[in-house]
Amino acid sequence: MRPGNAHQPTAEDRDRLPPDIEMMRVTADRLLDPDTAPGVLPPSAVEVDTLIQLMRGQLELLIPDIQRMTGEHPENVAHYCALACVGEARERLRLEPGSGPDRAVAYARRLARVLNALCDHYENIGIRS
Repeated sequence: MRPGNAHQPTAEDRDRLPPDIEMMRVTADRLLDPDTAPGVLPPSAVEVDTLIQLMRGQLELLIPDIQRMTGEHPENVAHYCALACVGEARERLRLEPGSGPDRAVAYARRLARVLNALCDHYENIGIRS
């Protein structure tokens, strides 16, 4: 059941495909779990840049969905936590990675962690809404 204050779906909302949470997690895992197999090298600078752009796009797609699911005024702890995570994601999107490969990887990992957390919230709220 949807909360009373949640945005009612429009025709555009109904025509949108749901976010590909599984693919988002695969993207995040590339940075958060680089040692899943023996001999796996860390991502190259070009790959890190690509992953950053991909995760930024994924966050920009996921944030509005979570906001629609929670409504303007969260009525429970799960919704409040999801919106707090949205705020964190927006802050991450506002920042730039900085110069140098170490800073780019650190920034990418921060994006990956917040993307993973938003995926958790999306699945949690989707079950309860």
